[in-house]
Amino acid sequence: REIQAERYKGLDFSLNKDIPPGMLDEFCRLGKSENLMMERAYNNLGLSARAHSRILKVARSAADLNEEKEISVAHLAEAIQYRSIDKKYF
Repeated sequence: REIQAERYKGLDFSLNKDIPPGMLDEFCRLGKSENLMMERAYNNLGLSARAHSRILKVARSAADLNEEKEISVAHLAEAIQYRSIDKKYF
């Protein structure tokens, strides 16, 4: 939470879960391989725009927990896995 509070200092939100859709690109920046992974997940899993946003926010949190500034393929894979579990059981 400290990392998030510092990152969002002076904004109207303080947690990754509250990142507005218009600011996802700024705070959940993806590299080429990460974009490719999200594109594949979007197409193969039939994700909605809302699910896409949630995955990015969870991946941002995973990166924060690992004290990494950038979201990696591993963080996205973790977030997609959580989404798949959620979809399967709920």
